[in-house]
Amino acid sequence: MCGKRRVRAVVTGRTQGVGFRYFVLDRAHQLGLRGWVRNVGRGQVEVLAEGNQEAVEELLQALRQGPRLAWVQDVTVEYHDYLGDLDSFIVESTVW
Repeated sequence: MCGKRRVRAVVTGRTQGVGFRYFVLDRAHQLGLRGWVRNVGRGQVEVLAEGNQEAVEELLQALRQGPRLAWVQDVTVEYHDYLGDLDSFIVESTVW
């Protein structure tokens, strides 16, 4: 059985105004992950997700592809220990 993992990812490219956050929200729900997604800065989306390690990796693959209208230039990933302190997966407010 796979372990549990937490990941923070920042996606850069054409990620705003193309439904990226809701693409991530839908995929995270499908994968049973907990965490959040939000727009940050100009042209970036930040994701914090935790759950089954295999599901986390699947989400990272989805981030590298993005929704149909997006263009992903880069995905920066930081792995962290699983904390289990997140209740669900949500869209957070934009941070500038």
